[in-house]
Amino acid sequence: MARTLSELTYEEVAEIVAAPPSVAIVPVGSVEPHGPHLPLDTDTTISLTCAARAADRLGEEGIRAVLAPAVAYGVTDYASGFAGAIGVPAEALTAMLRAIAESLLRTGFSHVCFVNNHLEPAHDAAVRKSIESLPAGAASVACPLTRRWGRTLSDEFKRGDCHAGRYETSLVLAAGVHVREAFAELPTLGLSLAEAIKAGKATFAEIGMTRAYTGAPREASKEEGDDLYDRLATMVVTEIREGLATRAASP
Repeated sequence: MARTLSELTYEEVAEIVAAPPSVAIVPVGSVEPHGPHLPLDTDTTISLTCAARAADRLGEEGIRAVLAPAVAYGVTDYASGFAGAIGVPAEALTAMLRAIAESLLRTGFSHVCFVNNHLEPAHDAAVRKSIESLPAGAASVACPLTRRWGRTLSDEFKRGDCHAGRYETSLVLAAGVHVREAFAELPTLGLSLAEAIKAGKATFAEIGMTRAYTGAPREASKEEGDDLYDRLATMVVTEIREGLATRAASP
């Protein structure tokens, strides 16, 4: 099982960072509506679960990885108007994540990876901006919004009609979090967030997501969620491996 940073003592942390390479994985999510069937912390749950599975894989490879406390607030402009959409400005998120990364690096970790599964473009940009000023290979962002990783995921994800749909509902089921029974009765909605964002739509309401979901949640399954977590964990592990290699090669 992945070691959780907040449960360790300072001496245990010192022991981990004294034997590099050591990695701190920071899950990043949001507090926003995900249909009538998924909890507000869905994105954070997904980031936590795939980060933990990635940490276990890294441990098997001899890379000491710890799971840092999640950053559970993000940019949630698209969900404005819905109860439970609790967001922060992009600038505040960037500043906080940069400070967290710098502190973890000062503590002695070889690499910091932010695992982000809240896919709002402004949020993703804020997360990526937080590592821009850090030394090469010191930090990375693992997020399926990039073409490299998005193409490895499900057809629903690739279409973009995946907010609280089959894709995310499967992941929440596989994480063992309570999913309201309503998911089995929800009609399929073919509203693509990707296409709507390109067309200039700025909120779920403008897109037509009147219940804060799109896609086919009733088609979700735990089995599909486990398969998706394997793919997301590969994303995290690869980003970390590449970051460590870059840092090792830097003067």
